Amino acid sequence: MSLDKDLQYREIITKAICGKGRKFSHVSHTVTPTHAPTSILGAWIINNQYEAVKSGGDSVEVVGTYDINIWYSYDRNTKTDVAKETISYVDVVPLSYLDRRHRASTAEVSSLATQEPNCVEANVSSGGRVVIRVEREFQVEMIAETKVCVVVKANYYDDLEDKTIDFDDHTAMGDYEDLDPDLIEDEFN
Repeated sequence: MSLDKDLQYREIITKAICGKGRKFSHVSHTVTPTHAPTSILGAWIINNQYEAVKSGGDSVEVVGTYDINIWYSYDRNTKTDVAKETISYVDVVPLSYLDRRHRASTAEVSSLATQEPNCVEANVSSGGRVVIRVEREFQVEMIAETKVCVVVKANYYDDLEDKTIDFDDHTAMGDYEDLDPDLIEDEFN
């Protein structure tokens, strides 16, 4: 039986996930092909490259680029060509969870494209331009040093002196084959 006087508290400094956020974006880009397009035959986003950058306050910036390729017909649908353009973007992702007790100087950020940039619509507009609508989504995490408080029983080791521990006894650990793998969460859930 333990008494409250046997309990002490310790602060432990550890690295932990101290911030998380997610942002879904709809953006439009205007591309001017070499020839005035008659119709759009296809539009693709390729070569998405990005990185997470620490931002002040309660957000993380995802900075990146991707290439837009638009296959179009021109000259009254008698010829085709591909217009290519590289787009730069910055998505500011707010942190929906943030541990304010973290050490800001130790913060590291990472990002994951949960939905790669994808063209959902492409239309010919006036002046021989093409307007495309793009969807993308990013999830970010901030890892930093923080303090956790644990309860310590002062005389814990005194209680173990008369006991024998058998580290070769695997039955004491339970049967791991009975675990349900669906209960294990992904790193980014």
